[in-house]
Amino acid sequence: MDNPRPEKVAVVDEVRQHFEQSSAAILTEYRGLKVKDLAGLRRTLRSSGGEYKIYKNTLVRLAAKQSGLDELAEMLVGPTGIAFVEGDAAAVAKVLRDYSRTNPLLLIKGGVLGEKIIGAQETAALAELPSREVLLAQLAGAIAAPMQQFAALLKALPQNLAYGLAALRDKKAEEGGSAGAPASEQPGPAEAANQADTDAAPEPATEAAPQAAAPAPAEAAAAPPAPGSGPEDAASAAPEAAEDAPGDSAGTESNPTAE
Repeated sequence: MDNPRPEKVAVVDEVRQHFEQSSAAILTEYRGLKVKDLAGLRRTLRSSGGEYKIYKNTLVRLAAKQSGLDELAEMLVGPTGIAFVEGDAAAVAKVLRDYSRTNPLLLIKGGVLGEKIIGAQETAALAELPSREVLLAQLAGAIAAPMQQFAALLKALPQNLAYGLAALRDKKAEEGGSAGAPASEQPGPAEAANQADTDAAPEPATEAAPQAAAPAPAEAAAAPPAPGSGPEDAASAAPEAAEDAPGDSAGTESNPTAE
């Protein structure tokens, strides 16, 4: 542009600053929209962190070229409105998508995200992303989850150590109780030897002697009675023995020779 007017230079500088200072810029075609429709779109975008501006395409091309966004010139065809994003690009993209559903005259062409040129499909995908607050919450949850697991692990380590020490102590106590049984329950070496000698000694022969001296039943039944051993002889002999006994004792006492 040869000898541009100061007004145009000021507009180019303004657009260039918007490109450089904004986190994103979404280009739309507003052909057929009325002024009140554009005013409503501006208010909605402003509440979501966006600012909707309309410039001449020639001036926007110059500003894009100065900002190193030469590829953006392909989208600068027809009546173009630019939504400069100061905050959440996904939130602004959602507002434009929802508005285009109720007002088909608004077409989303593409835009700039950071320093990257994105097309219409990528801008639509940007509108499907969660909001910045939701993403931050998800990121915080993803960061906090390993920290919580690590904290739980640190908390469980002393408990597991205490349980292990208690189990080891109980096991040692059981082993010590079984090994320290009273010595009286177990025979000593001397007692064991005496017990062995007792078990190995032969039984006494006195138990077999009465059995050998006792006459066999058959021999006792076959032997004839001795002479004078019948019942009558025994009865007659008993008084005689009784009479002889006192005489013998008296004769013994009066016999001086016996003294």
